[in-house]
Amino acid sequence: MTDKENKCLEFPLPGRLCPLCGRPIPDGDGSQHHLIPRLKGGKGGPTVLLHVICHKEIHATLTEAELARSFHTIEALRSHPRLAKFLAWVRKRPPGFRSKVPGGRRKR
Repeated sequence: MTDKENKCLEFPLPGRLCPLCGRPIPDGDGSQHHLIPRLKGGKGGPTVLLHVICHKEIHATLTEAELARSFHTIEALRSHPRLAKFLAWVRKRPPGFRSKVPGGRRKR
């Protein structure tokens, strides 16, 4: 295997697990999520590294106001019915799996 082929493979770094779904995050494939949205006072606040697909699903499901008010912890996000269903589905996928988030963006 050449060096170029080796660089194209998606291997997760040790210890980098998505706190939402629990799958390893491949190198360069994470997305920072502000637990309290920046526009709702979370600028400079705590962030977590998630899979891109997990991050997109959060923002497709919940408004920024809902995130700030009731879903500003990983445990609270896991307890949301739509996200719980998504997590059960995505946990069966490989770490580098990407897909469009179904259903479009939430209503504002």
